[in-house]
Amino acid sequence: MSRQVNTMMYLEAPVLENRGLGALSDLLGDLVLYRRLEPVDRRLPSFQEAWHEMGLPNSQLPRKHELTYAQAVGWLLRLAQEMRGVQQPLQELLYLGDTALLDSTAFRNLVQVTGWQGWAFIANEQLAAPPKIEHQADGITLANRWAAIAEWLNWLLNQQEACLDETTAVVVDIDKTALGARGRNATPIDCARMEGAELVVKQVLGEHLDLTAFRTAYRELNQPDYHAFTADNQDYLAYICLMIGAGMCTLDALKQDIAEGHMVNFEQFIRWMDVRLCRETNVCLIDLHRAIYARFQSGDPTPFKAFRRQEYLATISRMANLPDHAPLEQRLNEEICLTGEIMTAMRWLNRRGVLLLALSDKPDEASLPTPEQAEQGYQALHRKLTHVVGQPVDDWLPR
Repeated sequence: MSRQVNTMMYLEAPVLENRGLGALSDLLGDLVLYRRLEPVDRRLPSFQEAWHEMGLPNSQLPRKHELTYAQAVGWLLRLAQEMRGVQQPLQELLYLGDTALLDSTAFRNLVQVTGWQGWAFIANEQLAAPPKIEHQADGITLANRWAAIAEWLNWLLNQQEACLDETTAVVVDIDKTALGARGRNATPIDCARMEGAELVVKQVLGEHLDLTAFRTAYRELNQPDYHAFTADNQDYLAYICLMIGAGMCTLDALKQDIAEGHMVNFEQFIRWMDVRLCRETNVCLIDLHRAIYARFQSGDPTPFKAFRRQEYLATISRMANLPDHAPLEQRLNEEICLTGEIMTAMRWLNRRGVLLLALSDKPDEASLPTPEQAEQGYQALHRKLTHVVGQPVDDWLPR
């Protein structure tokens, strides 16, 4: 059962502002988990060190939608609460995200494994539609304005009797929530990923690359209709499109095989390529395939390392890349910005003593510099300065 509210007239014409430079680490330090669940804050143990204490059956890295992922995150949150010296245990959870399916699942799993009272705010800006907040019975609130987070915090305090204090854990999704808000500023994130993939395939295939075929395949196979085949894994998708760009198969033939059930998943595809490449003479392509295939067989969910390393460089180059006076429309299309409304809400919650932790499903290779890059001054995504853009909501927060 849900309740819909359509009366937030002040949200009908959001006026966005560039609020200067900032970084996620300004508010949460290094309390960040990227895909490998290795806390950047080295005071916390790594996943590989602690999986047994977390109560997990094995050391296989869980994915965000799985219950074991929530089990690991809940365990780390409790440890972080002890680490900051708060005597009272955590008893509330707030979750900030951008995808109704994946983030809702991650939130429900966290509530289930921790037993905490929980609420989630999940937004996707849709300015063409009337402003709307939908409070669902399971504690999830869906909104089509990022500024609605102020309304949500008022609702938590005044109607849900939430504490929002030292006993509250706040989990913030980084990708397209805190950075590159979905529906507003996600384009530069997607462009960085595509640039990273294209750079690698150009290096490997050179003049033999059919770039048009690669791009066409990427756009087509990146759609939800093909998630059963690609497992919604960007490494798998980039590999498949690499092979199409190399002429190892055609998009039309592959689509037909998928539609007729002859090609059902990525494992079948890469095994097929392993056979076909026996007749290939491009040594660079063969070497890259062998490296990816070996990592895939070992269970690595991020087997296309070269692509992810280029994605990191393309992403970092799109943060604070425009001057302060750049037009707002250009900034939202070309620069990955911090979401102003989320940063304002996090700062307000931080002052109330909550425990802040950020999550990202982006692979570590696409989020963190190599040791050599770190020596050159490259930073993790959560530490990289960029412009903060959003609608000012300070005056709408609870007093």
